[in-house]
Amino acid sequence: MNGECLAHLLTEEERTRFEEQGYLYVPNALSPDVVEQLTHAVDTLHNKALANGRATPGSPWGWSDFLREDDALLNLVDWPRTLPKVWGILGWNIYLYHAHMHVKPPAPPDAKEGEGWLEWHQDSGRVNVELETNPRPRLSLKVAYFLTDVSEPGRGNFYIRPGSHLADMAVPEDEISRDPREQTADDVPDDAMPVCVEPGTAVLFDRRLWHSRSPNHSQLTRKALFYGYGYRWIRQKDEMTVEPLYERCDPIRRQLLGAAVRNNGRYVPSEEDVPLRGWLVEQFGEKPAYAMGPRHA
Repeated sequence: MNGECLAHLLTEEERTRFEEQGYLYVPNALSPDVVEQLTHAVDTLHNKALANGRATPGSPWGWSDFLREDDALLNLVDWPRTLPKVWGILGWNIYLYHAHMHVKPPAPPDAKEGEGWLEWHQDSGRVNVELETNPRPRLSLKVAYFLTDVSEPGRGNFYIRPGSHLADMAVPEDEISRDPREQTADDVPDDAMPVCVEPGTAVLFDRRLWHSRSPNHSQLTRKALFYGYGYRWIRQKDEMTVEPLYERCDPIRRQLLGAAVRNNGRYVPSEEDVPLRGWLVEQFGEKPAYAMGPRHA
Protein backbone atom coordinates (compact mmCIF):
# COMPACT_ATOMS: atom_id res chain seq x y z
CA MET A 1 0.00 0.00 0.00
CA ASN A 2 1.30 3.42 -0.96
CA GLY A 3 1.93 5.41 2.21
CA GLU A 4 0.87 8.57 0.38
CA CYS A 5 -2.73 7.57 1.03
CA LEU A 6 -2.34 8.58 4.70
CA ALA A 7 -2.28 12.21 3.57
CA HIS A 8 -5.68 11.83 1.89
CA LEU A 9 -7.92 10.32 4.55
CA LEU A 10 -11.60 11.19 4.52
CA THR A 11 -12.15 14.31 6.62
CA GLU A 12 -15.21 14.85 8.78
CA GLU A 13 -16.25 17.69 6.49
CA GLU A 14 -16.02 15.36 3.48
CA ARG A 15 -17.92 12.63 5.31
CA THR A 16 -20.71 15.03 6.18
CA ARG A 17 -20.94 16.31 2.62
CA PHE A 18 -21.04 12.78 1.19
CA GLU A 19 -23.68 11.63 3.67
CA GLU A 20 -25.89 14.67 3.06
CA GLN A 21 -25.35 15.31 -0.66
CA GLY A 22 -24.34 11.86 -1.96
CA TYR A 23 -21.21 13.01 -3.78
CA LEU A 24 -17.75 14.43 -3.20
CA TYR A 25 -15.28 16.22 -5.49
CA VAL A 26 -11.55 15.45 -5.21
CA PRO A 27 -9.75 18.14 -7.25
CA ASN A 28 -6.32 17.26 -8.63
CA ALA A 29 -6.78 13.59 -7.83
CA LEU A 30 -4.70 12.92 -10.95
CA SER A 31 -1.63 14.91 -11.96
CA PRO A 32 -1.39 16.24 -15.54
CA ASP A 33 1.16 13.52 -16.33
CA VAL A 34 -1.19 10.79 -15.09
CA VAL A 35 -4.09 12.32 -17.02
CA GLU A 36 -1.92 12.16 -20.13
CA GLN A 37 -1.00 8.51 -19.47
CA LEU A 38 -4.62 7.53 -18.91
CA THR A 39 -5.81 9.45 -21.95
CA HIS A 40 -3.24 7.63 -24.06
CA ALA A 41 -4.45 4.29 -22.66
CA VAL A 42 -8.09 5.13 -23.39
CA ASP A 43 -7.27 6.39 -26.89
CA THR A 44 -5.28 3.24 -27.65
CA LEU A 45 -8.13 0.96 -26.62
CA HIS A 46 -10.72 3.08 -28.39
CA ASN A 47 -8.69 3.00 -31.61
CA LYS A 48 -8.44 -0.79 -31.36
CA ALA A 49 -12.20 -0.97 -30.91
CA LEU A 50 -12.72 1.23 -33.96
CA ALA A 51 -10.39 -0.97 -35.97
CA ASN A 52 -12.13 -4.23 -35.06
CA GLY A 53 -15.66 -2.87 -35.29
CA ARG A 54 -16.51 -2.85 -31.59
CA ALA A 55 -16.81 0.93 -31.76
CA THR A 56 -18.40 3.16 -34.39
CA PRO A 57 -16.77 6.43 -35.48
CA GLY A 58 -18.55 9.43 -34.00
CA SER A 59 -20.63 7.34 -31.57
CA PRO A 60 -20.30 6.94 -27.79
CA TRP A 61 -18.25 3.93 -26.72
CA GLY A 62 -17.72 2.15 -23.44
CA TRP A 63 -15.76 -0.88 -22.25
CA SER A 64 -15.17 -2.67 -18.95
CA ASP A 65 -12.49 -5.35 -19.38
CA PHE A 66 -9.50 -3.03 -19.43
CA LEU A 67 -7.57 -3.33 -16.16
CA ARG A 68 -4.99 -5.71 -17.64
CA GLU A 69 -4.38 -3.53 -20.69
CA ASP A 70 -2.27 -0.77 -19.16
CA ASP A 71 -0.61 -0.28 -15.77
CA ALA A 72 -1.91 3.29 -15.64
CA LEU A 73 -5.44 1.86 -15.57
CA LEU A 74 -4.56 -0.83 -13.03
CA ASN A 75 -2.94 1.70 -10.70
CA LEU A 76 -6.26 3.49 -10.20
CA VAL A 77 -7.59 0.44 -8.32
CA ASP A 78 -5.81 1.58 -5.14
CA TRP A 79 -5.12 5.21 -6.05
CA PRO A 80 -3.78 6.96 -2.93
CA ARG A 81 -5.80 10.16 -3.36
CA THR A 82 -9.16 8.39 -3.62
CA LEU A 83 -9.04 4.92 -2.02
CA PRO A 84 -8.81 6.37 1.52
CA LYS A 85 -12.08 8.22 0.82
CA VAL A 86 -13.64 4.94 -0.31
CA TRP A 87 -12.64 2.92 2.76
CA GLY A 88 -13.55 5.89 4.94
CA ILE A 89 -17.12 5.59 3.64
CA LEU A 90 -17.57 1.84 3.06
CA GLY A 91 -15.05 0.29 5.45
CA TRP A 92 -12.45 -2.39 4.68
CA ASN A 93 -14.46 -5.38 3.38
CA ILE A 94 -14.47 -3.96 -0.16
CA TYR A 95 -13.34 -4.67 -3.71
CA LEU A 96 -13.66 -3.31 -7.23
CA TYR A 97 -16.84 -4.94 -8.50
CA HIS A 98 -17.41 -2.65 -11.45
CA ALA A 99 -15.32 -0.58 -13.86
CA HIS A 100 -15.87 1.05 -17.21
CA MET A 101 -14.35 3.66 -19.48
CA HIS A 102 -16.49 5.94 -21.57
CA VAL A 103 -15.70 7.98 -24.67
CA LYS A 104 -18.31 10.48 -25.86
CA PRO A 105 -17.56 12.31 -29.14
CA PRO A 106 -19.32 15.55 -30.10
CA ALA A 107 -22.93 15.10 -31.14
CA PRO A 108 -23.43 15.13 -34.93
CA PRO A 109 -24.72 18.37 -36.48
CA ASP A 110 -28.08 16.76 -37.29
CA ALA A 111 -28.66 15.48 -33.74
CA LYS A 112 -32.15 16.17 -32.47
CA GLU A 113 -32.64 18.30 -29.38
CA GLY A 114 -32.42 16.12 -26.30
CA GLU A 115 -30.48 13.25 -27.89
CA GLY A 116 -27.79 11.85 -25.63
CA TRP A 117 -29.74 11.90 -22.37
CA LEU A 118 -30.07 8.71 -20.37
CA GLU A 119 -33.05 8.22 -18.11
CA TRP A 120 -32.53 9.30 -14.53
CA HIS A 121 -31.59 6.29 -12.48
CA GLN A 122 -29.92 4.81 -9.44
CA ASP A 123 -27.19 2.27 -10.13
CA SER A 124 -27.46 -1.51 -9.66
CA GLY A 125 -30.68 -2.24 -11.53
CA ARG A 126 -32.75 -4.88 -9.74
CA VAL A 127 -31.23 -3.98 -6.35
CA ASN A 128 -33.58 -1.00 -6.32
CA VAL A 129 -36.60 -3.25 -6.79
CA GLU A 130 -35.68 -6.30 -4.74
CA LEU A 131 -34.06 -4.72 -1.67
CA GLU A 132 -36.82 -2.49 -0.39
CA THR A 133 -35.71 -0.44 2.58
CA ASN A 134 -36.12 3.22 3.38
CA PRO A 135 -33.83 4.59 2.16
CA ARG A 136 -32.45 1.91 -0.12
CA PRO A 137 -29.08 0.48 1.00
CA ARG A 138 -25.91 2.19 -0.18
CA LEU A 139 -23.95 -1.04 -0.89
CA SER A 140 -21.44 0.62 -3.21
CA LEU A 141 -20.05 3.84 -4.60
CA LYS A 142 -18.23 4.92 -7.73
CA VAL A 143 -15.16 7.02 -8.32
CA ALA A 144 -15.37 8.88 -11.64
CA TYR A 145 -12.10 10.22 -13.07
CA PHE A 146 -12.53 12.92 -15.70
CA LEU A 147 -9.74 13.10 -18.28
CA THR A 148 -11.34 15.85 -20.38
CA ASP A 149 -12.15 19.44 -19.46
CA VAL A 150 -15.82 19.36 -18.52
CA SER A 151 -15.67 22.59 -16.52
CA GLU A 152 -18.55 23.99 -18.58
CA PRO A 153 -22.02 22.51 -19.27
CA GLY A 154 -22.75 21.04 -22.69
CA ARG A 155 -19.65 18.85 -22.83
CA GLY A 156 -21.36 15.55 -22.19
CA ASN A 157 -21.41 16.27 -18.48
CA PHE A 158 -22.56 13.79 -15.89
CA TYR A 159 -25.69 15.22 -14.20
CA ILE A 160 -26.63 14.56 -10.57
CA ARG A 161 -29.45 15.40 -8.19
CA PRO A 162 -27.72 16.30 -4.90
CA GLY A 163 -29.26 14.66 -1.84
CA SER A 164 -31.41 12.33 -3.94
CA HIS A 165 -29.63 9.22 -2.60
CA LEU A 166 -31.93 9.47 0.41
CA ALA A 167 -35.10 9.78 -1.67
CA ASP A 168 -36.84 6.54 -2.65
CA MET A 169 -38.30 7.69 -5.94
CA ALA A 170 -40.28 5.08 -7.86
CA VAL A 171 -38.56 2.63 -10.21
CA PRO A 172 -40.36 0.34 -12.70
CA GLU A 173 -41.27 -2.87 -10.88
CA ASP A 174 -41.35 -4.79 -14.15
CA GLU A 175 -37.82 -3.70 -15.07
CA ILE A 176 -35.76 -6.63 -16.36
CA SER A 177 -32.76 -4.54 -17.30
CA ARG A 178 -32.20 -0.83 -17.52
CA ASP A 179 -32.06 0.12 -21.18
CA PRO A 180 -30.88 3.61 -22.13
CA ARG A 181 -34.00 5.46 -23.17
CA GLU A 182 -33.56 8.80 -24.89
CA GLN A 183 -35.06 11.69 -22.98
CA THR A 184 -35.43 15.32 -23.94
CA ALA A 185 -33.82 18.21 -22.14
CA ASP A 186 -37.31 19.23 -21.02
CA ASP A 187 -37.26 16.25 -18.66
CA VAL A 188 -34.28 17.52 -16.62
CA PRO A 189 -35.50 17.95 -13.01
CA ASP A 190 -35.22 21.37 -11.40
CA ASP A 191 -32.85 20.06 -8.74
CA ALA A 192 -30.39 18.56 -11.25
CA MET A 193 -26.92 19.99 -11.78
CA PRO A 194 -24.10 19.22 -14.22
CA VAL A 195 -20.80 18.04 -12.79
CA CYS A 196 -18.42 20.70 -14.12
CA VAL A 197 -14.81 19.85 -13.29
CA GLU A 198 -11.27 20.23 -14.58
CA PRO A 199 -9.27 17.29 -16.01
CA GLY A 200 -7.80 15.15 -13.25
CA THR A 201 -10.73 15.65 -10.89
CA ALA A 202 -12.26 12.60 -9.24
CA VAL A 203 -15.91 12.54 -8.20
CA LEU A 204 -17.12 10.00 -5.65
CA PHE A 205 -20.83 9.30 -5.67
CA ASP A 206 -23.21 7.04 -3.79
CA ARG A 207 -24.75 4.44 -6.11
CA ARG A 208 -28.19 5.60 -4.93
CA LEU A 209 -27.63 9.15 -6.17
CA TRP A 210 -30.04 9.79 -9.04
CA HIS A 211 -27.98 10.70 -12.09
CA SER A 212 -27.92 10.82 -15.87
CA ARG A 213 -25.54 11.33 -18.76
CA SER A 214 -26.16 14.26 -21.08
CA PRO A 215 -25.44 15.28 -24.69
CA ASN A 216 -22.04 16.54 -25.83
CA HIS A 217 -22.59 19.75 -27.77
CA SER A 218 -18.94 20.81 -27.63
CA GLN A 219 -16.06 20.13 -29.99
CA LEU A 220 -14.30 18.02 -27.33
CA THR A 221 -14.47 14.24 -27.01
CA ARG A 222 -15.31 13.57 -23.38
CA LYS A 223 -13.29 10.76 -21.79
CA ALA A 224 -13.91 9.40 -18.30
CA LEU A 225 -13.16 6.34 -16.18
CA PHE A 226 -15.54 4.91 -13.58
CA TYR A 227 -14.34 2.56 -10.80
CA GLY A 228 -17.06 1.05 -8.63
CA TYR A 229 -16.33 -0.28 -5.13
CA GLY A 230 -18.70 -2.47 -3.18
CA TYR A 231 -18.70 -5.05 -0.42
CA ARG A 232 -16.89 -8.28 -1.18
CA TRP A 233 -20.11 -10.30 -1.01
CA ILE A 234 -21.53 -8.39 -3.98
CA ARG A 235 -21.04 -10.19 -7.29
CA GLN A 236 -18.86 -8.67 -9.97
CA LYS A 237 -20.95 -6.52 -12.32
CA ASP A 238 -18.70 -6.37 -15.38
CA GLU A 239 -16.57 -8.67 -17.45
CA MET A 240 -13.18 -8.02 -15.86
CA THR A 241 -10.29 -10.41 -16.43
CA VAL A 242 -8.29 -9.82 -13.27
CA GLU A 243 -7.06 -13.21 -12.00
CA PRO A 244 -3.91 -13.14 -14.20
CA LEU A 245 -2.96 -9.89 -12.48
CA TYR A 246 -2.87 -11.35 -8.97
CA GLU A 247 0.71 -12.61 -9.08
CA ARG A 248 2.12 -9.14 -9.69
CA CYS A 249 -0.07 -7.31 -7.18
CA ASP A 250 0.48 -6.78 -3.48
CA PRO A 251 -2.06 -8.39 -1.08
CA ILE A 252 -4.23 -5.28 -0.72
CA ARG A 253 -4.51 -4.76 -4.46
CA ARG A 254 -5.38 -8.46 -4.84
CA GLN A 255 -8.19 -7.98 -2.33
CA LEU A 256 -9.43 -4.99 -4.30
CA LEU A 257 -9.38 -7.08 -7.48
CA GLY A 258 -11.61 -9.70 -5.86
CA ALA A 259 -9.23 -12.35 -4.51
CA ALA A 260 -10.46 -14.44 -1.58
CA VAL A 261 -9.13 -17.42 0.36
CA ARG A 262 -12.55 -19.05 0.16
CA ASN A 263 -16.03 -17.96 -0.88
CA ASN A 264 -17.33 -17.68 2.69
CA GLY A 265 -14.46 -15.31 3.37
CA ARG A 266 -16.41 -12.66 1.53
CA TYR A 267 -19.07 -12.85 4.25
CA VAL A 268 -16.96 -13.90 7.23
CA PRO A 269 -13.46 -12.75 6.30
CA SER A 270 -10.26 -14.08 7.78
CA GLU A 271 -7.17 -11.89 8.15
CA GLU A 272 -5.87 -13.37 4.87
CA ASP A 273 -9.07 -12.34 3.07
CA VAL A 274 -8.88 -8.65 4.02
CA PRO A 275 -5.26 -7.44 4.22
CA LEU A 276 -6.60 -3.89 3.93
CA ARG A 277 -8.05 -4.22 7.43
CA GLY A 278 -4.73 -5.51 8.79
CA TRP A 279 -2.89 -2.58 7.24
CA LEU A 280 -5.36 -0.11 8.73
CA VAL A 281 -4.95 -1.68 12.17
CA GLU A 282 -1.17 -1.34 11.82
CA GLN A 283 -1.55 2.34 10.97
CA PHE A 284 -4.30 3.36 13.39
CA GLY A 285 -4.66 0.56 15.92
CA GLU A 286 -8.26 -0.45 16.42
CA LYS A 287 -9.45 3.08 15.66
CA PRO A 288 -13.03 2.34 14.61
CA ALA A 289 -13.38 4.90 11.83
CA TYR A 290 -10.68 3.19 9.79
CA ALA A 291 -10.28 -0.37 11.04
CA MET A 292 -13.82 -1.51 11.82
CA GLY A 293 -16.00 -0.03 9.11
CA PRO A 294 -18.44 2.86 8.71
CA ARG A 295 -21.07 1.74 11.22
CA HIS A 296 -18.50 1.99 14.01
CA ALA A 297 -17.19 5.41 13.01
